[in-house]
Amino acid sequence: MYGEKYTKVNRVLAIYEKFTRGDVVNKKQLSKIFGVSEKTIQRDIQDIGAYLDNYKKLTGNLINIKYIRDKNGYYLNGKDNDILNKEDALAICKILLESRAFCKEEIHHLINSILNQIDSTQRKYVNDLIVNELFNFVSLKHNDTLLSKIWDLSEFIRLRQVININYIKVDGVEVKRTLKPLAIIFSEYYFYLIAYFEDVHFDNPTVFRIDRITNYKVNGKKFNIPECQRFKDGEFRNRIQFMYSGELITVKFKFWGSSIEAVLDRLPTAKVIKEQDNKYLIEAEVYGRGILMWIMSQMQFIEVIEPIELREEIKKIIGEMTKNYI
Repeated sequence: MYGEKYTKVNRVLAIYEKFTRGDVVNKKQLSKIFGVSEKTIQRDIQDIGAYLDNYKKLTGNLINIKYIRDKNGYYLNGKDNDILNKEDALAICKILLESRAFCKEEIHHLINSILNQIDSTQRKYVNDLIVNELFNFVSLKHNDTLLSKIWDLSEFIRLRQVININYIKVDGVEVKRTLKPLAIIFSEYYFYLIAYFEDVHFDNPTVFRIDRITNYKVNGKKFNIPECQRFKDGEFRNRIQFMYSGELITVKFKFWGSSIEAVLDRLPTAKVIKEQDNKYLIEAEVYGRGILMWIMSQMQFIEVIEPIELREEIKKIIGEMTKNYI
């Protein structure tokens, strides 16, 4: 019991918080908790309902309070399904755990934050389904905290601020770079900053792994990109493989593996030009050399037709690989 010092404002806020978590609100139960009558709790619920009605008129958000007879209580009904439920929470938690994008400290924080948005019964169900996976979660080797860094870099992008960074390259050498930050993309375990170098005029963007950025700060300058040259991160993401940047090229290849669907999912720009006897002729626009890694992963079930330079490079790589087994 909260006692007399628990004011109406605090009580209404506490009840509203229960609603937003998806809890079923029972008048009799709350009257005992707060030490007030059931009529008082009923008035509190009506006040919250009136607030939601006004909120609906201002925003068009169709959220209201409904009574559930079989549970003898009230719940927050979102007609647009914009209230997090157990199915949503489970799916998001599964994606977070599978991505391994965050260190153990941040993954626990994120999952707890998500689970706290659903009611206690649903929370227990979801927690039971992920507890073993969470217990055995292994962070990536860098074990860096990323949430604040991602937010800061996102603000630099929004405000179009030029930044100075310290960056650890693949070979372990630390370098300094001055960048025009454009976008943040997640792929294959890592978050990446997409940016132009300050002294390059809208050339192909460069990719930086965010966990390798050891220091960053604004340098006081701002940049502007004409609308016609604005970086489109969605299109960039569809055309890049394994975050290897470079020139935009058109690749044409034959494929006769087990799943054409997997190819089209992996390469969002891919189009089937021709099909015959379960062999597909496919064309796709891609950035950089990441496509080479994907092609090699398809083993004997793929043949690159164009560009000729890529075809010849693959022949050379296969020849070098063959020497390893002779």
